[in-house]
Amino acid sequence: MAINLQKGQRVDLTKGNPGLSRILVGLGWDPVENRGGGLLGSLFGGGGGSNIDCDASVIMLGDNDRLRNNNDVIYFGNLKSSDGSIQHTGDNLTGHGDGDDEQINVDLSRIPTHVQKLVFVVNIYDCVKRRQHFGMIRNAYIRIVNPMSGQELIHYNLSEDYSGKTSLIVGEIYRHGSDWKFAAVGTGTTAASLGELVRTYS
Repeated sequence: MAINLQKGQRVDLTKGNPGLSRILVGLGWDPVENRGGGLLGSLFGGGGGSNIDCDASVIMLGDNDRLRNNNDVIYFGNLKSSDGSIQHTGDNLTGHGDGDDEQINVDLSRIPTHVQKLVFVVNIYDCVKRRQHFGMIRNAYIRIVNPMSGQELIHYNLSEDYSGKTSLIVGEIYRHGSDWKFAAVGTGTTAASLGELVRTYS
C-alpha cells in the first residue's frame, strides 16, 4: 500500500524496505482542458492545453545543497548521469493520457558518496514565450515505485494552485545516515527555465 504524503511530509524510503536500491520515480500532470476561447484561449495560442510541454529533471546536490557539476543535472538533454545511477526515460511533449508522463530510474546503490540529495523538478519549456504557467496544469504528482515488484511505495499529489509559477520543486530524495528518505516539497518558483532554477543551487 503506497504512503500518500502531504506537502512538507518526510518519510523513510529504504529503512522499511530492506534491500531496496533500484527505484522508479514517476511524474505526471494533465493540461487543464480549455473548452472555449476567451482569456485561456489566447494564453494557449487558441489551441487548448495540448501544447504545454512540461519537463521533469533531477538535480544531484552535494554538501550544503550545492551543485558541483552541470553534468549532475539529468534532463531531456542529458538523460543519464555520468556514474550511471540515474537514467531519464525521455521527454513527453504534451502531458496527455493516463499514468506517468515522465519516468526516471534511480539506482541508489550507485549514487556517488558526495551526492547527498536528489531534487526532482518540473518546468514548462519555453514558458515565457508561450505565456504558460502551472495554473494551467492539474493532477500533478510524483510517485516512487519498486520496479522489481511493481509496488507503489510513495505517492504525493501536488494539489495547490500554482498559478503564475513556472517551475515546481516537486520532491527530494536525500541521505539520512546509511538510509534514504523522501520529502514532499511542492514548492512553486518563477524560474523561467531549468537553467535558471539550477543556478539557485550553484
